[in-house]
Amino acid sequence: MSGQSLGDGGVAPWRDQRLSPTDRAEALLQLMSIEEKIAQLVGVWVGAEASGEGVAPHQSDMISGLPPWSTVIRYGLGQLTRPFGTAPVDPVLGARSLAASQAQIVAASRFGIPAQVHEECLTGFAAWRATVYPTPLSWGASFDPDLVEAMADRIGRSMRAAGVHQGLAPVLDVTRDYRWGRTEETIGEDPYLVGTTGAAYVRGLERAGLVATLKHFAGYSASRGGRNLAPVPMGHRELTDVILPPFEMALRHGGARSVMNSYAEIDGLPVAADRGLLTGLLRDEWGFTGTVVADYFAVRFLQTLHGVAGDAADAARLALRAGIDVELPTVDAFGEPLVEAARRGEVDEALIDGALRRVLLQKIEVGLLDEGWQALPDDVESLRFDDEASQDIAVRLARESVVLLRNADVLPLPVSSRVALVGPAADDPMAMLGCYTFPNHVGVHHSEFGLGVDIPTLRDELARRVPMLTYEPGCAITGEDTSGIPAAVAAAAAADVCVVAVGDRAGMFGRGTSGEGCDAVDLRLPGVQADLVRAVLATGTPVVLLLMAGRPYALGPEFDGAAAVVQAFFLGQRGGQALAEVLTGAVNPSGRLPVGVPRDAGGLPSTYLAPPLGRRNKVSSIDPTPVYPFGHGLSYTTFEWSDATVVEPREDPAEWPVDGEVRVRITVANTGARAGTEVVQLYLHDPVAQTTRPVVRLVGYTRLPLAPGEAAHVTFGVPADLASFTGLTGRRIVEPGDVELRFGRSSGDVAAALPLRLVGAERQVGHDRELLTSVRVEPLVAVRQSA
Repeated sequence: MSGQSLGDGGVAPWRDQRLSPTDRAEALLQLMSIEEKIAQLVGVWVGAEASGEGVAPHQSDMISGLPPWSTVIRYGLGQLTRPFGTAPVDPVLGARSLAASQAQIVAASRFGIPAQVHEECLTGFAAWRATVYPTPLSWGASFDPDLVEAMADRIGRSMRAAGVHQGLAPVLDVTRDYRWGRTEETIGEDPYLVGTTGAAYVRGLERAGLVATLKHFAGYSASRGGRNLAPVPMGHRELTDVILPPFEMALRHGGARSVMNSYAEIDGLPVAADRGLLTGLLRDEWGFTGTVVADYFAVRFLQTLHGVAGDAADAARLALRAGIDVELPTVDAFGEPLVEAARRGEVDEALIDGALRRVLLQKIEVGLLDEGWQALPDDVESLRFDDEASQDIAVRLARESVVLLRNADVLPLPVSSRVALVGPAADDPMAMLGCYTFPNHVGVHHSEFGLGVDIPTLRDELARRVPMLTYEPGCAITGEDTSGIPAAVAAAAAADVCVVAVGDRAGMFGRGTSGEGCDAVDLRLPGVQADLVRAVLATGTPVVLLLMAGRPYALGPEFDGAAAVVQAFFLGQRGGQALAEVLTGAVNPSGRLPVGVPRDAGGLPSTYLAPPLGRRNKVSSIDPTPVYPFGHGLSYTTFEWSDATVVEPREDPAEWPVDGEVRVRITVANTGARAGTEVVQLYLHDPVAQTTRPVVRLVGYTRLPLAPGEAAHVTFGVPADLASFTGLTGRRIVEPGDVELRFGRSSGDVAAALPLRLVGAERQVGHDRELLTSVRVEPLVAVRQSA
């Protein structure tokens, strides 16, 4: 092939696996023209939908006028965008089609470089007929990073088998305002929970051979008013202490090889043009060597939405200078505008070369430049995206993420009782699915193909377990029609117990009540669902209020009459089974809230990470105290916590070196009559600091399964680095002084508090600080059960 110089053995040096990846990439880079270089820095979305019913903001505006396929690939191609995730395609036929596209790309360019293929995978491979797992807010509710890692490994293997190399997940945004529609995509409101769970997802995806892409770096979730793609009025301390730690964890403890920029503009500077964040912090300070890919159309948005670029070439220059390597989803500003700007000398070619090196190194890592690479797997005919092993993980994670908020002895449901099931979420398979699931994200535009996977509803699964079950929807999730409420009231009045299933219908850009671009004015239940709940409560029949949603909704005094309250966050395709098992007692609930449940629908934003003035006080008439706090969740058994102690150091009061570790222990016993899982949580309280601090924040946790009468010691080893925060100078420090470590059943329910004193000189820490608390569990002899 022209342009190739062969090395020893007749192999081009960039294909020679005996050379280092750096030498292979450099050998190729030196031979490439400016057009060939820039072609590697763009993606192409050949299946993008131009009807306006898109899956990315301003999609229909941004994809018009693309050149023909043969023109796009004539110099090569960096990425292929979502060949499986743009329209329903049979797995085997999709893999064959992708291989044919790759063959055309290889043949069209001088060097025969395949495209890197990326797909969405937030709730599983976002493809037709792929397993749909619980949404990330459910991952957080499980408090089970190990299971999340197993899920990600399963997702990654199915994607890699289809010819995909990169997954656009996980979302590591820490939710700051529940009204934000993408709250469902976050893991929760606490950076330690988000970081540890997100890092586990990254490990699973990377172990499967996929490049994990961290989203959205950074600040996206802190928008003013909870609006999507809105300005972020955030200071340096909130960014450093709340928003950035999950990304640090996922890079250091997950091994993520890609980062996607946030759409946000922080204090007037769009992230896509922020060299200080994307290069100064991410690369220079943190040492990240992977690729930074643009969120869809983010480069051109510098011109069209932010107004900091005059034209496409200016937008490309700003993004490239900031540190964005690849423009997604399709060729635009990094196409001809960047080529012409480079020819005119308006863009330093060294910036292009730097981005290209990272792109080529990643292609080498995933095997795209290896001699003998082939696009089509040998066993393509057996390719399946949904199987029993995947569904098993999906249902296990769904079970663990159901949160029992209240229970006045009405749950588990006696299967011999008369049960009325009412509510619009009870018999709707879409009520199980977040907005980044394929059926909601894409499938809604292709209804003739069906859901692609079997998704039993709660009604289906509960009817299998409760013979005397009646059903009435009562109302829709949206709209003002109350005509169905009298029938629901009659069904409830004739029953021994009534389950009211209300919540969200996820969608995109206003087509749902939760999801991207589906932000909420306040936290009242959508439509007339609250009217339905009030009417059923008025019957006097014991009511189980079940919320199946993408965000927490306010549960004020009007809902206090519910005998039980259960929270679920889009549980995936086996969510109906998991809910029915929890409601009937086949599964003991063990989920814990990854976000608080507010009592008031207004008075926002507020999360539990508030300093003293952010809590209830006498100088404001607004009480932000949640009705159920972060970390809350009940069980069908009882647990006793006792004997909290500082194991080491043993001084009294215990002195905790600012560069050392403290080990604390508590004993937890199952004093009930059935097996259950307690979630032991550890919080830090810093009463006096040089800047205001959250009253408490999570620094450790573990799931603890215990049989009836069983007990265990739980020991946490907490490095002093976890007490660090951004001090007066803007640098992260560990400050000497008095603190407490609090064992909590939740952030608002302290079982024991251990006073400690951080000793030594004030210590500055950086990206190499310790990020994790260790956990050790030691089983003990059986204890006496309660009566």
